[in-house]
Amino acid sequence: MSFETISVVGLGYIGLPTAAMFASRKIKVIGVDVNQYAVDTINRGEIHIVEPDLDMIVKAAVTEGYLKAVLTPESADAFLIAVPTPFKECAEGKIPEPDLKYIETASKAIAPVLKKGDLVILESTSPVGATEQMAEWLAEARTDLTFPQNVGEDADINIAHCPERVLPGQVVRELVENDRVIGGLTNKCSKRSVELYKTFVKGECVVTNARTAEMAKLTENSCRDVQIAFANELSVICDKLDINVWELISLANRHPRINILQPGPGVGGHCIAVDPWFIVSKTPEEAQIIHTARRVNDGKPAYVIGKIKLAIADYLLENQKLTSQDVVIACYGLAFKADIDDLRESPAERIVQQIADIHPGKILAVEPNINCYSSHKENISLTDLSDAKKQADIHVLLVDHKEFKSLDMSDMIVIDTKGVWS
Repeated sequence: MSFETISVVGLGYIGLPTAAMFASRKIKVIGVDVNQYAVDTINRGEIHIVEPDLDMIVKAAVTEGYLKAVLTPESADAFLIAVPTPFKECAEGKIPEPDLKYIETASKAIAPVLKKGDLVILESTSPVGATEQMAEWLAEARTDLTFPQNVGEDADINIAHCPERVLPGQVVRELVENDRVIGGLTNKCSKRSVELYKTFVKGECVVTNARTAEMAKLTENSCRDVQIAFANELSVICDKLDINVWELISLANRHPRINILQPGPGVGGHCIAVDPWFIVSKTPEEAQIIHTARRVNDGKPAYVIGKIKLAIADYLLENQKLTSQDVVIACYGLAFKADIDDLRESPAERIVQQIADIHPGKILAVEPNINCYSSHKENISLTDLSDAKKQADIHVLLVDHKEFKSLDMSDMIVIDTKGVWS
């Protein structure tokens, strides 16, 4: 094994589990993050995110001395960059463009500690060309070293892209079992990357070039986004035609070649809600279906809000002594999907925030996977299940967390965006 020490830059939902998996194989791992709280938490053998089984692996790795977290990069044999790739600010209605500032910052942070023979892998989901751009940033910072874009196979530093492909809530298992797509800037870069991942990956490591590896991840999530958009559009159509969309999809899926996904309040997370825009921003004229799917899914929260406003109006008609300020709304779920604590790009949270803007009454947010919730809206409060069920006049299911599935919501005013109470 030519990798005695591995550095993982970015200790979030992907970086920390990846670091823990390497450390679990008795390899020294240095995790790097700019968040002091995350660094301190990890060094206590604890975790700052919710992910099944990860806490035990991190505790063992830290206790046995194989994993530590730091604020500043240290020398290593391989560097994995797993930092966010957000959007640049843009006007409403414009196509968002990816912002590579965190990749650039991470590249410049590790550059001073690079040495001949090191491997740098970009794991962050990225627009096509990002790995080559990272290589340029590294080359500019270290003119004393050679890089693949200049000297090919003989480069001092090897560079590759290997996108993460895991499902939140099942990250530990999928990191081990899933196939990995590895795109090196040269054959040697790919070969060394395969050697690194085979430390713990049982799935196949499939080699391609960097641009194709980048596009593979974007394609996977864009395909999913298009399929969800079909289900979300179908739910709106069914509302108009007075048809139960959940029953309809169940019936249609009985066909052996049909597999319609389930609709919801929108699409969230730092993958499916984001990655398609990377394709659209690069090829706006060609990515017609992908672009339309994004618009459909991004528009679904507004449709749900419209249903909530209608429910409020109907309730006030039936209770004419009340004002809108008297109406209490319970919103079940803030995370972007079931049984996790991740609020990134969450349509559920967006809906709760936007309802607070237009509704003067109390809004009870129920999210069993988080302990506190900071909101600038004074009428939003984090509440437990029993209080929400007792106090609220209107109940809105936004996320199908397991805790919500057994609730008896009969004889209550319900807006169910996930088909759990329907």
